[in-house]
Amino acid sequence: MPKHPMLILAALFLTVAIEAQESKKAMLVVHGGAGTITRSSMTPEMEKEYRTSLETALRTGYAILARGGTSLDAVEATVRVLEDNPLFNAGKGAVFTHEGRNELDASIMDGKTKKAGAVAAVSIIKNPISAARAVMDKSPHVMMAGRGAELFATKMGLEIVDPSYFWTERRWKALQKELQKESQAKPIGTVGAVAVDRDGNLAAATSTGGMTNKQFGRVGDTPIIGAGNFAENESCAVSGTGHGEYFIRWTVAYDIAALMKYRGMTVQAAADEVVNKKLKAAGGEGGVIAIDAKGNFAMPFNSDGMYRGYIGADGVARVSIYR
Repeated sequence: MPKHPMLILAALFLTVAIEAQESKKAMLVVHGGAGTITRSSMTPEMEKEYRTSLETALRTGYAILARGGTSLDAVEATVRVLEDNPLFNAGKGAVFTHEGRNELDASIMDGKTKKAGAVAAVSIIKNPISAARAVMDKSPHVMMAGRGAELFATKMGLEIVDPSYFWTERRWKALQKELQKESQAKPIGTVGAVAVDRDGNLAAATSTGGMTNKQFGRVGDTPIIGAGNFAENESCAVSGTGHGEYFIRWTVAYDIAALMKYRGMTVQAAADEVVNKKLKAAGGEGGVIAIDAKGNFAMPFNSDGMYRGYIGADGVARVSIYR
């Protein structure tokens, strides 16, 4: 019998309490795009499909966090699920350019090391978010674009598809509608995920097909670190969706982090300040998801709606679309 059984028991209880706290800290937040999402244009069947798809993505990513995996692995896995789903403007569901092509962008960032990777204007990589991860992990660069990014992804053994893989009737009809109006491209959506793991490390991942009817070669905020995607343990992880040109010019993702670091604002206050004041005043439409190292998160948007959701220690995926 040990000399100090009570001390041993106390130590065991302390260990269990610490592990419980760490498990409680793990949190995953996701978005599937912001824009004109009105109840009048949404059938009950389609709304159910969106909600189920977001829940599936959340559970996929959180399963990694629940077993002690990293936030980086969790956000990549979550975004891959959304890239494979034609409902969302990323991967399989990417919108068309003016010329009738699909050009995809993605980025990922590790809040612990501040390492980041991005790809832009790619058209044959099935999961651009994994290509962005490969750029971060297996090259000395942060961003690769076009043919160079595609060749790199091929060398890394990532899945390559024929451009026809990205063709969907829904997105093709959307392009024809824009062409008939002879209007400028409109913001339509992006997918993204932010997470904190048991070790308190943050990560952010964002992927998009861009804007319907965009000009050939146009690149938005998604692959630009500090604009549509950012993560650092000292402040927060952010993934944005909306009118990319505004997110670039107002460095939306980093501005949220800067307000937290230099003005001591909470993640909710900082995200609201940027999205609902600065961005809105400038005429920029969209929203963000943001999370800090303690698991506090925010999901503000200034558009009609934003596909969004979160999952934490209770394992329940909660999703929303409208305000």
